[in-house]
Amino acid sequence: MNPEDLERLVTLRMPFGKYEGTLIADLPGPYLAWFAREGFPDGQIGRLLALMHEIDHNGLGGLLDPLRQRP
Repeated sequence: MNPEDLERLVTLRMPFGKYEGTLIADLPGPYLAWFAREGFPDGQIGRLLALMHEIDHNGLGGLLDPLRQRP
């Protein structure tokens, strides 16, 4: 994991699918779990979705709160 990836989770929006336009950090757990079962897409978006799944699955979403509060 790259430290900048945490920042990306709270700034980048889902580019496709049911939750298009939603911040990656705000994607629901069941949606992230679906990707974990079916396979994450290639590239940056897949890496970020996998990271967010791990954060969500382990109940660590609060770690992103300070990043959300940055100007």
